[in-house]
Amino acid sequence: MKSIINTALSQYGVTELVGQKHNPVILDYFEKIGHTWVTTDETAWCSAFTNWVALECGKEMSNQLTARSWLKVGTETKQPDIGDIVVFWRSKKNSWKGHVAFFIGYSEDKKYIYCLGGNQNNQVNIKAYPIYRLLGFRKLNNSITQNLTK
Repeated sequence: MKSIINTALSQYGVTELVGQKHNPVILDYFEKIGHTWVTTDETAWCSAFTNWVALECGKEMSNQLTARSWLKVGTETKQPDIGDIVVFWRSKKNSWKGHVAFFIGYSEDKKYIYCLGGNQNNQVNIKAYPIYRLLGFRKLNNSITQNLTK
């Protein structure tokens, strides 16, 4: 089975294109997870990227394009490992907006969480997010399809 972190890292640096053109790699994330209606890389794609990585690794997916949909996938954990899902709020804690990425680690002062994700400054990269915006960590289980092939 493919490693989540290695699969996500394989996309490091994938970036939105400015202007009328759209990065076919980003559009492929949407297509592979079944959201073929998306035709622009300006569509928020952090969840599409996370779903694509999960699909490539045989893990369960949210199948949705909202970051907070990941709060219902997998198993909640308070002790994340590298590659676990991390979900943050955006705008306001009680809004529908959020961000989803893969956990890398904490800053030395524990005030930030480093994450590997898509649509972080319009690209796949590692970025620090303030811990006060954390909504939760999730461990992904193998997908049903993956379990049937074991």
